[in-house]
Amino acid sequence: MNVIPSPRHLHAVVRNLGHKLVYGRVADLRPMPTQMIGAEPRCPVRRYRPPKDVIPTGPPVLLIPPLASPASCYDLRRGCSLAEHLVGTGRRAYLLDHGVMGCGDRAVGLEEWIGEVMPQAIRAVSEDADGQPVQLVGWCLGGIFALLAAADRPELPISSITSIAAPVGTTATPVTSPLRRLTGGAEASLMDMVFGGLPQPVAKRAYQLAGIDKYLMRPFVILVNLHNTEFLAQIEAVDHFTNTVIAYPGRTFGQLYRHFFRANGLMGEGVELGGRRIALDAVRVPVLVIAGHGDGIAPVRAVHALTRRLAGSPEVRFATAPGGHLGVLTGRRARTTTWAHLDAWLDEGTRRHGLRSPRGVSVATVR
Repeated sequence: MNVIPSPRHLHAVVRNLGHKLVYGRVADLRPMPTQMIGAEPRCPVRRYRPPKDVIPTGPPVLLIPPLASPASCYDLRRGCSLAEHLVGTGRRAYLLDHGVMGCGDRAVGLEEWIGEVMPQAIRAVSEDADGQPVQLVGWCLGGIFALLAAADRPELPISSITSIAAPVGTTATPVTSPLRRLTGGAEASLMDMVFGGLPQPVAKRAYQLAGIDKYLMRPFVILVNLHNTEFLAQIEAVDHFTNTVIAYPGRTFGQLYRHFFRANGLMGEGVELGGRRIALDAVRVPVLVIAGHGDGIAPVRAVHALTRRLAGSPEVRFATAPGGHLGVLTGRRARTTTWAHLDAWLDEGTRRHGLRSPRGVSVATVR
């Protein structure tokens, strides 16, 4: 093996270091432009503006982030942004942006998120798109919120749901096990009492600890990839995302932990919210479930478990793709794997309503 770097390799290293010195980074972190269409409390809905040469058509797509994650999970960086990809392929793309949670949100529970915020957002998007049913796409707990909203309100104008990296079989989710053993199951109450919920530093460390092996090896990996602009840009974008992870409000965090993780309620008869029980077998729309091979927060079997709980859905499809928890959604290989699965699924939904796929997007399934 030749260990002496080539002149081209050295030139790339110098170029990247110079660009980082002058501009502070190599990643293009400009957010995709949006326009506000709904500003209900805790429910700001934004429409992505398409490029000048693209006229968006077809059913709308609503992106739903988890509460503790910034909405930039769908718009990580230019060239590696699901939002950019969707509008670039001619789709009507929207975002439910929860914004930053503060002390005023401490008493807000899942009843509000599932029973009020989600329905408001879905109806706002449908109305803005000439009354068309909405294709929901949710990452992590965003996927679970989409499913619970569909189960709770079957009358909502929902065309389909895509759930990406959403752990439903939580007994197969290792990230909470150490804390659960340490506190005997009282960790949610302890967090709420001391911090008012899951604080931002803890949420941030959870992302890092889920991939601790990569985190520890990171300085060496960066050093040997100084010539690789795309690699460095992705590292910077992920760092920026992780640094902006936000806190979970207290009551919501407690309910999430008790119902989803400790009691594993989504795998049983459902969860009780606001005096009513919501079970996933009440979902009546097609569902695509995607899991990441290297996901330490939502392992494949914890995500695959969802397919066993959707007995009421007319179609359930499962797919896997490379990447960790964030990488499966928006990693460097997502365009040809996860996004290809999603494109095919959304196109099928478009044809299901008797419409043409935007700009002739390919519907070939990735294996």
